[in-house]
Amino acid sequence: MKAIAVIPARLASTRLSRKMLREIAGKPLVGWAYEAIRSSSLVSDVIIATDSREIFEACRSHGWKAQMTSATHRSGTERVHEVSNSIAADVYINVQGDEPLVRAEQIATLLEVMKDPAVEVGTVKTPCRSEDVNNPNAVKVVTIPGGRALYFSRSTIPFDRDGTGPRYFKHLGLYAYRKPALDFFVSQAESALEKIERLEQLRFLENGIPIYVGETSYDSVGVDTEEDLRRVTEILVNR
Repeated sequence: MKAIAVIPARLASTRLSRKMLREIAGKPLVGWAYEAIRSSSLVSDVIIATDSREIFEACRSHGWKAQMTSATHRSGTERVHEVSNSIAADVYINVQGDEPLVRAEQIATLLEVMKDPAVEVGTVKTPCRSEDVNNPNAVKVVTIPGGRALYFSRSTIPFDRDGTGPRYFKHLGLYAYRKPALDFFVSQAESALEKIERLEQLRFLENGIPIYVGETSYDSVGVDTEEDLRRVTEILVNR
C-alpha cells in the first residue's frame, strides 16, 4: 500500500500569527511535523503543500519537500486533493503542520485502518485527558464497535446525564483518504454541521461516507495559541 503524507501549510492563521514559521529550538513548526512523519517507514513520501512562497522557500532551505498549491483552497483537504491529482498513491495521509508531536506509531495505527480496502476515510482517536473533556479545542469522537465514527464534536460527547463516567475519546488531526473520497469531498459544498462545528470531516458523515477510527495510546498537542506553543516547545526540548 503506497501511502503519501501531505502537510497542508498556510501562513495566515487567525489565532496564532504566522504559526507555521514560528520557531522551536531554531526549527520552524512545520519542519518538526515534516521530520516526525519522515520517521515512519510506512510512508513513501512527505510533501508540504502550501500557498505561501515564504513557507515554500523555508522548506527548500531546510531540504524539506514542498509543493506550491492554489491560494483559493478553503481547507487542508482541498490542498491534499490538489496533490493527489499529480501524484499517484493508494492512500493519502493528511497531517496538520501544527501537529509537531505526531508519531510514527500514530501513522501506523492510521494505516492499519486503511488495510481494509472498503474503508474510504480513516482517522485516529486517543483516550481524552480529563482537562480536555470540556475543552472545545479538543475535538471528541464517538464510535461504534468496529471503529465507525458516529459523530465528531467540539462539545463533550457523549453527554453523561446520569453520571456513569463514560470513556471519552479525543480525535487526533490525522486523516487517510482514498482518491475517490478526496474527489467526492471537493465536489460537495460545505455541509450544515461542518459549518456549525467548523469540522470539515463532518462533510463526509453528512453525505453518507463512513469514517473509520483507529485507537492509539499516544496523544498529541496541536498548536493554536501561544500557550500551546510554549507547551510543545517544552516537550520537544525535553525530548
